Amino acid sequence: MTTDIIAIDGPAGSGKSTVARALADRLGWSVLDTGAMYRAVTSEALYVGVDLHDELAVARVAADCVIHTRPRVAINGRDVHDAIRTEAINIGVSVVAANPAVRAAMVARQRAVAADEPGGLVVEGRDITTVVFPDARLKVFLTASLDERARRRGEEGPESVARRDHADSSREVSPLRQADDALALDTTGLSIDHVVEEIVRCLANTTSH
Repeated sequence: MTTDIIAIDGPAGSGKSTVARALADRLGWSVLDTGAMYRAVTSEALYVGVDLHDELAVARVAADCVIHTRPRVAINGRDVHDAIRTEAINIGVSVVAANPAVRAAMVARQRAVAADEPGGLVVEGRDITTVVFPDARLKVFLTASLDERARRRGEEGPESVARRDHADSSREVSPLRQADDALALDTTGLSIDHVVEEIVRCLANTTSH
């Protein structure tokens, strides 16, 4: 791996996406929201009428689709940037993300993005530090209290966030967990700038691969 990578994992509402974007802006690096990729596949499967519990059918959707996450999330030329944050996707994405074939397809795409990235890359998701980029230059695990994470998710209440936590941490393939060597940060009550500064400080103490 030649690209400098900061890998950020954490549960729903922990601040991954916001921190990743702010950190990438601070460093002048690119950013990859891997959760948006799974949400896009979920959206496409529902759009074409595939049962999310039909693993083979959903796997075909994942294998055959064209996904872009920058500047807006789109799949097969359809802009889904806003649509992937609906409650239907919040519920369905846990099923899709637990599909082994979907995960294999997305991990391959995520690694391909990194391989083609000429500069540094901030990648955020739920298995980035443990599965996708275990050799990242810096690994970060963000968390926050359930109430705080639910507040950040807006209309998605504590019950929905807790359900996502359980689904993400208990799935058989690439479950959400903190890597042993990850920097753990509880973002409850912290500003984005504070979190970014802490990550930058730790990055300065690492050695580029």
